[in-house]
Amino acid sequence: MELTFTERGVEILRYVHRPKTPVFESPKPYFHPIRTLAGDVVSAYRPHDHRWHRGLQLTVSDLSGENFWGGGSYVRAAAGYVDLPNNGTMRHEEFLAPGVERLTWHTQGGEHWVDEVRTFEVGDVGDDSWALELSTAITNVRGRDLVFGSPTTSGRPMAGYCGLFWRGPRSFEHGRVIAEGGEGPEMMGRESAWLAYSGTHDEVDRSSTLLFQSARPTVWFVRTTPFAAVNPSIAFHRELTLPPGATLRLRYRMVVATGVWDRPRLEAYVQRHPCPAPA
Repeated sequence: MELTFTERGVEILRYVHRPKTPVFESPKPYFHPIRTLAGDVVSAYRPHDHRWHRGLQLTVSDLSGENFWGGGSYVRAAAGYVDLPNNGTMRHEEFLAPGVERLTWHTQGGEHWVDEVRTFEVGDVGDDSWALELSTAITNVRGRDLVFGSPTTSGRPMAGYCGLFWRGPRSFEHGRVIAEGGEGPEMMGRESAWLAYSGTHDEVDRSSTLLFQSARPTVWFVRTTPFAAVNPSIAFHRELTLPPGATLRLRYRMVVATGVWDRPRLEAYVQRHPCPAPA
């Protein structure tokens, strides 16, 4: 089942909230396709190198040893990825109101660990851009600590992906990265309040820019090769512990723009549209 969002006759966004996903790919809702107002697709779906990548998703690569990302898990003792029976599911339960979704997270073994309330809406529609506002409240119902981690916290350098994750189209490889705190693929593992990725499309003579904003400074996982990917990580260098009954609140904005936005335009947008703190 899915929701679609249309602006000026263009379907700019589709949210698939009850996907038919194999267990090994950690079933969870996703946004895809994502399009600019010009109609260009700026997301990838189930690429051959990582079948569990689907547009824009909320993911967790390591949650107290369980995998809500998809695929294998990085194991320190093996110094590599191992296929384990630990691929969890983020299950859509109901919509509480338009754009307000209740989900539950379950391990592959059937244990209920998380209650989540997720909100999203499309706004800030301009001449050449629009924005997706996304926030989440993740509550620990496990009865014990939940520890959010990543391959980097398990020993793999510069692989700290955990949290909201975007996979770009193939043609976006070797794209341009501009962030508040620097530029280029060197932003991997560095802190910034926002980060933008610009890429060029096949077939049409156009480029697009995606601007990601976080409600608080965050450490970024970003790749320009072998594929385009952006993730404001919640556990890049260090694990994050959520005690029983506690709630982790996160808020992001993703701006989808036609054309290449330079630093002055990005900074002007961020100044006019700061990402609010989570409620």
